[in-house]
Amino acid sequence: MSIHIVLVEPEIPPNTGNIARSCAATGSVLHLVKPLGFSIDDKTLKRAGLDYWPYVRVEVHESLEKFMEKFGPKCQPAAGPDAPRIYLATTKGVHRYDEAGFADGDMILFGRETSGLPREFIAEREALDPGCSIRIPMSQDTRLRSLNISNSVAIVLFEALRQLDFPMLK
Repeated sequence: MSIHIVLVEPEIPPNTGNIARSCAATGSVLHLVKPLGFSIDDKTLKRAGLDYWPYVRVEVHESLEKFMEKFGPKCQPAAGPDAPRIYLATTKGVHRYDEAGFADGDMILFGRETSGLPREFIAEREALDPGCSIRIPMSQDTRLRSLNISNSVAIVLFEALRQLDFPMLK
């Protein structure tokens, strides 16, 4: 059993390192979608997840298009009610993250730290799978864009794992 965390064009090595550590600690799979704003050999990235990096299941994809060719569309009901689903984590999400019904094998996509997921991509996915976009409730204060991506991943990942009764975790 596992949840898949997908970082689309991540830019900041320490964020990716923190997320890699969360994935290692939970047995989740980390997908990195190029272009990356760093090398996965980058000392900063290694330092952020130093003792965990060898234990992270990482898949690297050449582009969002290539990722979607391999994994998408995995939306319900077209793929069936038991098919893994792709959720889009975005500040513009239709549903709160805790309203999603996570299942084993589900994938949660997070966009670039500076711009999130592409708007046209979100619109296309919503057309295929209404309600696939999820958000973390936040203050309406316009000075805040969003939470740090590594915090956002942890919040949503642990909700998904909670719904699955924390499989293989003690």
